[in-house]
Amino acid sequence: MSQDNADGIYLYCVAEGNEAVSFGCMGIEGNDVYTILYKGLCVVVHDCSPEPYKSENEEIVKKWVITHQNVVDKAWETFCTVLPLGFDTIIKGEGDISADDNLKKWLEDDYDNLKQRMEKVKDKAEYGVQVFWNPTLISQEILEEHRDIKKLKDEMESKPKGTAYMYKQKLENAIRKEMEKKADECFKEFYGKIKGYVDDIRVEKTKKVEEGQMLINLSCLVYKDKSSELGEELGEINKMKGFSVRFTGPWPPYSFVTPG
Repeated sequence: MSQDNADGIYLYCVAEGNEAVSFGCMGIEGNDVYTILYKGLCVVVHDCSPEPYKSENEEIVKKWVITHQNVVDKAWETFCTVLPLGFDTIIKGEGDISADDNLKKWLEDDYDNLKQRMEKVKDKAEYGVQVFWNPTLISQEILEEHRDIKKLKDEMESKPKGTAYMYKQKLENAIRKEMEKKADECFKEFYGKIKGYVDDIRVEKTKKVEEGQMLINLSCLVYKDKSSELGEELGEINKMKGFSVRFTGPWPPYSFVTPG
């Protein structure tokens, strides 16, 4: 249990529940993880130094972050509704005021906001949706389907080497513009389909990947009983020629814990 004179309290997440739970020594660096209760909320914590967790060793930091996530996952299994907090969230004691007192003051001051945010994610989980396309295949389809571009290609093949190079540049520019247009159209089409199955959605930055070009990268907040319907819709997109889908989760709602 927490001590009244604790210098710091490390916070993993805020959960909905009235149950005092001890999770054992599964915390960062083997710390004992337990809950502090406040009016239907419980905070999953361990006692710690007020100093942040710092290391020059990236593997150690990575291990701490993974442990943090594992504790949040365990709390999510236990309580069903949680607001994950970021790695290294620590409440400190100040002078004669203990870390416990500062934590309770934060819970009191932010109670209504926490309850509203808890309601937003209740019975929901976070899923990742990434849609990829094959640029080589898509550009080939554009070449075959667009009359003007196909004509440009035929003209290029009939020209002498020097002139053909200029036509090649024109052809590449024309294909690139059509691909940009098609990418925008596909994004709007797929986003619209996906949005119909989710409660909230965040557009993330696309990343470089080996399996093709990432067209869409979304974080989705989904009612747990609606995830299979979203999966079926994504399955239809996955069947489309030149496209593939990665559907990951469920996770605690990491991307949806702040208002907005």
